[in-house]
Amino acid sequence: MSPTFLLLALVTLSVFGYYFGRSRASALVSGNLQNLHSRPNYYGIYTALWCAVPAILISIVWLSFQPGITEGLVISALPETMKALSPDRLGLLVNDIHNLADGNIVSRNADPAMIAAAEQLNNFRAIGNSALFVVALVAAIVGGLYARTRLSPTLRARNQVEQAIKIFLMACSLIAIVTTIGIVLSLVFESVRFFAKVSIVEFLFGTEWSPQTALRADQVGASGAFGAIPLIAGTLLITVIAMVIAVPIGLFSAIYLSEYAGARVRGYIKPLLEILAGIPTVVYGFFAALTVAPYIRDLGASLGLNVASESALAAGLVMGIMIVPFISSLSDDVINAVPQSLRDGSYALGATQSETIKKVILPAALPGIFAACLLAVSRAIGETMIVVMAAGLAANLTANPFEAVTTVTVQIVTLLVGDQEFDSAKTLAAFALGLLLFCITLTMNVIALHVVRKYREQYD
Repeated sequence: MSPTFLLLALVTLSVFGYYFGRSRASALVSGNLQNLHSRPNYYGIYTALWCAVPAILISIVWLSFQPGITEGLVISALPETMKALSPDRLGLLVNDIHNLADGNIVSRNADPAMIAAAEQLNNFRAIGNSALFVVALVAAIVGGLYARTRLSPTLRARNQVEQAIKIFLMACSLIAIVTTIGIVLSLVFESVRFFAKVSIVEFLFGTEWSPQTALRADQVGASGAFGAIPLIAGTLLITVIAMVIAVPIGLFSAIYLSEYAGARVRGYIKPLLEILAGIPTVVYGFFAALTVAPYIRDLGASLGLNVASESALAAGLVMGIMIVPFISSLSDDVINAVPQSLRDGSYALGATQSETIKKVILPAALPGIFAACLLAVSRAIGETMIVVMAAGLAANLTANPFEAVTTVTVQIVTLLVGDQEFDSAKTLAAFALGLLLFCITLTMNVIALHVVRKYREQYD
């Protein structure tokens, strides 16, 4: 039985349990619903939860352990010559058995032992799925029968249903927290392995980035240099260019939409402006590489300037356009949150609309606008596709926007692409760069929260 069929069966039983619980609650009081502690719908949901939750928990645990158990059984049935292989080669053999069982391409010619192991794996899977189907259905039925014995007019069904929903929401929050912790720990552990090979001082303060490492003892010219300063400089250069474009345009757009535009004009302009946020970044990258970069290069040549085909200026300009909706939308919300009474008081004192905006509204909204700009900076620092396609891969330590540069995110992608040993310094450098980028963006977000809390205006 497939997991999909099992899910449909559980949904069917839960729906049946819902209608049964609701009708049973009404029958217990002979239709006098005021004698029930909770509304009949809560009794139905209570019964449906007892049908679904135990079966789902059993299915999750079962599916978590089933692959490991079936793989262990398959390995134990292999010939002794195969079981005597090294752990790495045995892992490749097991992977080929999985691919053969799934009908995928394998890395070697399938011998009779592999074919037999693949058939055995499919048999174990079928047996496990059938057993899971039976056990889960039995759990759902037993849960429904238990709920039936609990149904009574005095049962606090609403309280228990709300408690179950609260536990579910807490579990969702816990999943988000655990995921974040897992990401951070994975970065830290792999970064520690990298710093065991490369000095942290060289990484943080080195001025040369050439992550090619020698694969053989006789190979030359690939000793590796892991100074992150050129990457940080390139990231900051492109980010500064992007913010120079995005902040004025986004802020002025927000001021116009919130203070000058009428309701009808705002209804047209705001959605059109926010369409920019929905365009995939790869499309921005194509636009930068095929339109903006050649135009800047030709314009620079006509002015006697030497502009690279892939320049920080092209990537920064397009990235700034991409960030405009972030600043505009967040700033617009902040400005609209300023109470109308402040505007009315300014007008009553004889101030014009522009004076009110400059001396009343913007100072009141400044913490939120500053936080929006910092969030936009974090978005710019984490951008990859535009830089890959418009700024290049050259790790140049320069402040010249006409030259090609690269960023931290681009190098992370580059380091993890291609054939390379996973425990080499070149591959582990990607995790060190990821940890560095995480620390930078986290610091900016903390600063933004601190500014908002310190200078936030409290209104009645």
